[in-house]
Amino acid sequence: MAITPIHLIAQGYNTSFELYNKTFNLYIDSSLVLKDQAVLSKEYINKIYDQLENSRFKPVLDTLTTYKETNQLNDWLYYQLIRKTAESISPKKDNYESYTLYKWFLMIKSGYDARLTIAQDKLVFYIYNDEDISDIPFIMFNNKKYMCLNYHDYKYVNLADLMTTNMIGVAEAKKPFSYKVTRMPDFKPENYREKKIEFSYKHKPYHFNIKLNPEVSTIFKNYPGVDFESYFNIPLTKETYSSLIPLLKKNVSRMDQKKGVDYIMKFTRYAFLYQNDEDSFGKEKRLSPEETLFSEYSDCDDRVALFFYLVKEIYNLPMIALLYPTHITMAVQFEKPVGDKIVYNGKIYSVCEPTPQAENLGIGKMNPKLKDLKYQIVYSYQPIM
Repeated sequence: MAITPIHLIAQGYNTSFELYNKTFNLYIDSSLVLKDQAVLSKEYINKIYDQLENSRFKPVLDTLTTYKETNQLNDWLYYQLIRKTAESISPKKDNYESYTLYKWFLMIKSGYDARLTIAQDKLVFYIYNDEDISDIPFIMFNNKKYMCLNYHDYKYVNLADLMTTNMIGVAEAKKPFSYKVTRMPDFKPENYREKKIEFSYKHKPYHFNIKLNPEVSTIFKNYPGVDFESYFNIPLTKETYSSLIPLLKKNVSRMDQKKGVDYIMKFTRYAFLYQNDEDSFGKEKRLSPEETLFSEYSDCDDRVALFFYLVKEIYNLPMIALLYPTHITMAVQFEKPVGDKIVYNGKIYSVCEPTPQAENLGIGKMNPKLKDLKYQIVYSYQPIM
């Protein structure tokens, strides 16, 4: 994902960078180059917008939007492309304000209701979003919720406490931004690495060589806490899928359905080392299924998401997620329930614990410490027949 140094030419310069499965070669016309030293004010931001609006920005924008449409990029993945483009025009470490202004302008020209505001001499970037997003700052403006897109650049500042002035945007840019990731981008096959994963089931060892791409972790580095439906439905990339799912299907092909789900549950539970997020990241962070496969450590959120994805892909059974005060687990609907039963909407589900516990719990066995605790059903999956 490295950016190639720019090559200056008479009327502008060429720049290139790699992202996903493509090398992007962009010509940056001189009219697009911001030359003035940033003096943060509403007047300055409006002046920059007018300059960029009257520049030859269209070829750059067309390259980005065409790639988005051709490759069916979700908004979050498209924003990563916008970030890389802004970085190639004005490196973040050299001129943070220009870098942010380019992101804002390109998102507006892509149709999104993106806003800039100035808070205590900081340029804060917001975008309209109507989803259930947690753990990042937001602001209400004109009865609409705007999530902060650059909160991670102000690690030691509580943006929620900052007084903001104005919310600078463009009236015709109205599209809400979505954090849902329903399709992973294609990557170059040569950028994948193989990871060996082993675990034993009923005293028999199983070995996997899974293809994983470290760029996936980069994509989700600043990804917020989305609702559980969105979180559980983040898929694997094609290369990772093809290196894991067919082998899992083969391994369970001679097992009945319950034993197959038990196999997947034990794989999710014992093939990876456990560590809570505070120790791993210093904060709560949910990993996508592919990140869990790649990461050295994972916790209950990560394993539940991976277990859900694998059971859905292999058996496509109804499932519910049970959220306790300090734990989350999954229950699966079988034709005949097993063990500890959970009744939800008139249907009976059997607990399947994908996270290591003090004892080796089988299907239908719940951690005794959870039995008397209240829980919340945070997601219910019903296959479309």
